[in-house]
Amino acid sequence: MKEKTAANVPIVTAFSFEAGKLSMMTGGTPPKRSPIWIGTHNGTFHCDEVVACFMLKQLDEYKNAEIFRSRDNKALEEKCDIILDVGGVYDHAKKLYDHHQQTFKETFSSVRPEVSEDFNVIRLSSAGLVYCHYGERVIQSILQREKGIQLSPENLQLAFIQIYRNFINELDAIDNGVPMFEGVEPIYKITTHLSARIGKLNPSWQETGVDIEDRFRQAMDTAGREFVDNVVEVSCSWIAARDHVREALENAKSVHPTGEILVLKNFCPWKSHLFDLEKEYKVEGVPKLVVFNDGTSWRVAGVPVTPSSFLGRKFLPTPWRGLRDDELCEKASIKDLVFIHHNGFIGGAKTEEAAMLLAKKSIEWTEEQ
Repeated sequence: MKEKTAANVPIVTAFSFEAGKLSMMTGGTPPKRSPIWIGTHNGTFHCDEVVACFMLKQLDEYKNAEIFRSRDNKALEEKCDIILDVGGVYDHAKKLYDHHQQTFKETFSSVRPEVSEDFNVIRLSSAGLVYCHYGERVIQSILQREKGIQLSPENLQLAFIQIYRNFINELDAIDNGVPMFEGVEPIYKITTHLSARIGKLNPSWQETGVDIEDRFRQAMDTAGREFVDNVVEVSCSWIAARDHVREALENAKSVHPTGEILVLKNFCPWKSHLFDLEKEYKVEGVPKLVVFNDGTSWRVAGVPVTPSSFLGRKFLPTPWRGLRDDELCEKASIKDLVFIHHNGFIGGAKTEEAAMLLAKKSIEWTEEQ
């Protein structure tokens, strides 16, 4: 529904970011056209269009764009070069990116099937639409500015998928009101709570005299910082970890003939990488335990059935669970053990030798023993 002035004229609002200042223009007639305008709806803002606007402004063609907020479709169409989250049309060729129309069914996998078929349940929001069409360029632009680097095509695709998985997918799901669970495992994970925090930047019903366009700017700053941090973390840390997991997987049969034990020479986040690489090497479900040094001692960790599950493919032997130090060493007939968690998903040792013995005995253990 359009907001109305006392004279029943649709409210339109435009602003730009210049030298950190917000310039405002309101009225019934769109201000004179600037070189580039990004259009979205006015009134209460949501995380999806806030992030979508931020992403576009990372690109050369939109970095100096001004943002025009209105629900007057005629004003938006006359003024804007690209329109997000309003207008009732999705048409990439015309740079129209709304997702509220009843006919809209697009998901990440339907828009970018050549990239991944894993995201075919949650419909896209305006953030997801912009990310699908411009995300790779946004990532490269941020990395060039923040770190002076560019990703290879292979690593860019990995980063593109992971950033959707751990950041944008959550925004799409929440904006579309998707329940987290349809069964035991979640359909998506809430890892940032960004949608809720951006929502709180809107004026409350008790606040008066608040400049909502200034709040929109604050929302873009808040969401933008988190998005940039996520892009840098995924591109510079998460991808680097993949090489370590790949090496461990390639060497698995030299550790144990079954290939069920992986040894990480450098500790790093390994779960999501392992599940992807298992598919690549056609050994899905084979790795059972991972041995690594966490910086203080050696660990033997069970591989979960999914990256976020508490259920394991094979955990440490039941009779040893919950034991520590000498009692554990005696029971397992392995010296230098420290503990085994009472659920059996992880154990600790003082030395690599002890950790390896624990892993090998666990792999060969049957619960009938």
